[in-house]
Amino acid sequence: MSQPDAARRLGVSLARLGMLIANGRMTPAHNSASRAGVTIVSVQAEETWRANATIRAKIVRLLKDTINWF
Repeated sequence: MSQPDAARRLGVSLARLGMLIANGRMTPAHNSASRAGVTIVSVQAEETWRANATIRAKIVRLLKDTINWF
């Protein structure tokens, strides 16, 4: 799945998607035209996590990801 499609499906910006990839939360992939994307399985796993995680878990994860980003 392309990165813009994945970001749209998850309701996040491309920058946030990049952060998720950089922190190992999404699995990067490339299509036959060598365009960067992510695996559909990792998008589905992220959707499931977001649907079931508490607000506290989401905030903690965002803080960890932000710190790791820098």
